[in-house]
Amino acid sequence: MMKYIDRDGKVTTEDSGQDRLLWWMYTHPIGRGLTRLLIRPYVSRAGGWLLDRSWSRCLIRPFVRHNDIDLSCCRKQKFSSYNDFFTRQLKPECRPMEGDGRTLVSPCDGKLSIYPIRRGDDGGSRFRIKDTLYTVESLLRSAKLAKRYEGGYACIFRLTVDDYHRYCYIDDGTKSRNVRIPGVFHTVNPAANDVLPIYKENTREYSLLKSRHFKTVLMMEVGALMVGRITNYDDACEVRRGQEKGRFEFGGSTVILLFQKGAANPDASLISNTDKGYETRVKMGERIGESAGD
Repeated sequence: MMKYIDRDGKVTTEDSGQDRLLWWMYTHPIGRGLTRLLIRPYVSRAGGWLLDRSWSRCLIRPFVRHNDIDLSCCRKQKFSSYNDFFTRQLKPECRPMEGDGRTLVSPCDGKLSIYPIRRGDDGGSRFRIKDTLYTVESLLRSAKLAKRYEGGYACIFRLTVDDYHRYCYIDDGTKSRNVRIPGVFHTVNPAANDVLPIYKENTREYSLLKSRHFKTVLMMEVGALMVGRITNYDDACEVRRGQEKGRFEFGGSTVILLFQKGAANPDASLISNTDKGYETRVKMGERIGESAGD
């Protein structure tokens, strides 16, 4: 059962057929056999190819109606395929950046959880998502880089199919080159995370943002079941707060931000919500904390 909370404290619980199906797929022997096939990259590529075809437009209207999506916020209302609709771009005024440069904003729409990154008994940096323990080294495949984020925070933004699937930079700064880590495409639904360390198995891509107000932030995009592509626009360059960084193709996905110790102070309510087992609904540009620097 999914437990969400909004910034006003309104709690929503969901127990959908999709969630029950995914739980079966990741816990039942037959379901696990099917899952081993579906998570292969070529399956997601095939799904993406199909949803790029013009016939897939027939799927748009039922999806919009079922998820109550306001198309008036989009830069265009006519789409050439379902994937064209899924990667739709919103008008800038529909996702304004809150506060000033010291205000920490969400890089995307999604369901947010925040975890402290602690030093383990083996000297490694780690954080726990529900019952699954992650080491930053396994996530990044770099012990040296992982050490940099010990004592900081991991912010996990889980995007579902009804979310806006573009994401932005959270501050002015200098962006490094993109580092891609190949893998499979598990769903990012918590049903899978309860069973497998999905974020260190899925295909992912990260870059470092030497930011003006938050030290060096690691920004990672994680692919998921039926996400055929993670598309980042720029390699090493200067960037601006609110500038679009990239987009996901069809499917659920995740954005992860890692902050160094003393770089950011997430809002206490968001940490409290995570401790209570709730994901907090946020929008791109919405305040989620502030700079911890002078």
